[in-house]
Amino acid sequence: MRANYLFTSESVSEGHPDKVCDRISDEIVDLVYREAAKTGVDPWTVRIACETLATTNRVVIAGEVRLPPSLMKTDKNGNEVINPAKFKSAARKAIRDIGYEQDGFHWKTAKIDVLLHSQSAHIAQGVDKAADSSNSEGAGDQGIMFGYACKETPDLMPAPIYYSHKILQLLSAARKKGEGDVGKLGPDAKSQVTVRYVDGKPAEVASIVLSTQHLDESWDSKKVRQVVEPFIKEALGELKIADDCAWYINPTGKFVIGGPDGDAGLTGRKIIVDTYGGAAPHGGGAFSGKDTTKVDRSAAYAARYLAKNVVAAGFADRCTIQISYAIGIAQPLSIYVDLHGTGKVTEDEVEAALRKVMDLSPSGIRRHLDLNKPIYAKTSAYGHFGRKAGRDGSFSWEKLDLVKPLKDALKA
Repeated sequence: MRANYLFTSESVSEGHPDKVCDRISDEIVDLVYREAAKTGVDPWTVRIACETLATTNRVVIAGEVRLPPSLMKTDKNGNEVINPAKFKSAARKAIRDIGYEQDGFHWKTAKIDVLLHSQSAHIAQGVDKAADSSNSEGAGDQGIMFGYACKETPDLMPAPIYYSHKILQLLSAARKKGEGDVGKLGPDAKSQVTVRYVDGKPAEVASIVLSTQHLDESWDSKKVRQVVEPFIKEALGELKIADDCAWYINPTGKFVIGGPDGDAGLTGRKIIVDTYGGAAPHGGGAFSGKDTTKVDRSAAYAARYLAKNVVAAGFADRCTIQISYAIGIAQPLSIYVDLHGTGKVTEDEVEAALRKVMDLSPSGIRRHLDLNKPIYAKTSAYGHFGRKAGRDGSFSWEKLDLVKPLKDALKA
């Protein structure tokens, strides 16, 4: 491991075009889970893989679904088809909450196409047949998922992504309050923080990049910095800003046209922002828009949960976990642990303990973390990890309730 180095991560705001799409996709996941609960449909039967495209005053929602009857209607030929009304409403509410009311992208006037269709029977059988035969559903796809945790921040996240998120979260909260000049910022923004590590620990911020949309066309980069600098310093807290820190605030100048009007957005294009800012591997599959039979989502949450509890238990200062799956097969094909030379126990011991403390089949993960709920819209911006577990069941994978079971398993 290198002791002294620079590392950089970026974040993007909820108004970034790709994040608008992630938000809409996850609002639709939540809608389906809510409708299932409201109408007495078993949430375990919900299936959704929803992709969103956004561009100038246009949103296209596509994907495969298995829906509660309340989201269906009968067409003129007597066939049961998807009713687009509630999906369009969910998208408009998301756009309005983000804050888009500009000519090129407005929650009221954007044209929304809903192109969802029934899930392929050949995909469904991978989950359903395994459930029928073993009472434990199979994985919804093959793939590899990673989880990571480290002692760099209170939430056991890498420092560069942690602070990049925090800057944008503070700016977003202030923008929505609408007080003073910060209320003239727009929804679209990107941040980037470079941290200097000394002896393997975050020591200071070496550079800060922030580009944010602003609604006042008279503003220049200097004015934007005056508005945002107090929030950046608040977000960084006790982490020192280097004396020679390079600041790049709206370095290209004006940024008035933002969001999908300025650049098209797609679901799933910010997967490094969603996870660890590049400080840990990513399996490649996006999270947003997917129900939790999709191990891209549920197993990545489980891997983070396990890695965080391993570090919190004091077994290591850093932990990376990989889990792999095959479509239709319930139990993972492999579990791999890397403690990056910081382990107080061996990786083999941790791997054995993980299998003892948690059922890592898709159904086991969904049951353990209580994932069959409408809790996903709030994951769509500022990261899926390093967040506070909510009373509504959101971010359950951030809990530290496996610390004692892991310690007991290692003693056994």
